[in-house]
Amino acid sequence: MRRRPYILCTALALAIALLAAACGDSDGADPSDEPTSVTLYSGRSEDLIGPLIADFEAATGIDVEVRYGGNAELALLIETEGDQSPADVFLASSPGAVGFLAERDMLQPLPESILGLAPSADSGLWVAVSGRQRVLVYNSDQLKAEELPSSIFDLTQPEWLGRVAVAPTNGSFQDFVTLMRNEIGDEATLQWLTALASADAPTRPKNSAIVQSVARGEVEMGLVNHYYNLRLLEEDPSAPSRNHVFDADDPGAVTIVTAASALKTGDLAAAEALIDFLLSESAQRFYAEETQEYPLASSVSNDPALQPPGPIDTGAFDSSGGGLERTLELIREAGFDV
Repeated sequence: MRRRPYILCTALALAIALLAAACGDSDGADPSDEPTSVTLYSGRSEDLIGPLIADFEAATGIDVEVRYGGNAELALLIETEGDQSPADVFLASSPGAVGFLAERDMLQPLPESILGLAPSADSGLWVAVSGRQRVLVYNSDQLKAEELPSSIFDLTQPEWLGRVAVAPTNGSFQDFVTLMRNEIGDEATLQWLTALASADAPTRPKNSAIVQSVARGEVEMGLVNHYYNLRLLEEDPSAPSRNHVFDADDPGAVTIVTAASALKTGDLAAAEALIDFLLSESAQRFYAEETQEYPLASSVSNDPALQPPGPIDTGAFDSSGGGLERTLELIREAGFDV
């Protein structure tokens, strides 16, 4: 992955600032109380978050122990570990997985100084650090842009049924369904899912597999996060896959966020230090320029090559809505294997 000088320069500046703060004793703080390590459970893969972790360690002198895994896998692990979990921070590309832990009272509130930097849960239990918009990726050799529907609900019309690939076991698809539930209710969401499943919609295990299948012409189109196809086109500009964005007010155009949370049994000071760094200007610019996501902290603008992100609904993942478990129930009831 490309590295940019500004990240290391900002890291150096942050290190100097932290050193200056540690030298001051106006508030009587004991330097020995400063965190020296933090344990992160990351649902984001190492290639996406590893460079930022290295920059955080260089900037702060705080060692980071990272356990990588799937979002649901890590959420279930934390639940199993209970009070003995070593995790201080859970970073999930699926806010549904964070909501799962919030429902079980395993997270602690973040301070307003962090929550005010980016979209966050009403509960104060997690904050968004980056976003990925839902899109319809399609094969431009098989379909024309002007033929494509403007609403995700059009995909259950006879002319589209059985032609759209989905990833029922993927966290982003499950989060999208949770958002749809919050927008139109469980009954209408179940009807939409059932229509797709009954028409034998092609299924793949994850977004990247859908994009690759579309690029190879195996399926005409599929529902994915926007950046997967951008990365494929970076590697192979000749690929015929293109992103189609639904109307801005359509549930199909929502933005799925990466959510950062602090475990109730963890070190809150260490968690705050890491989460604050993930919302810093250098980290947010890294998301925009290196991983082709949407930076969500207010201090950083989106990549002008991308259209503005779709609506961000953090309330859909509060515990009152039944959360991830209810979403999985509906996906299974519709006829998909998850």
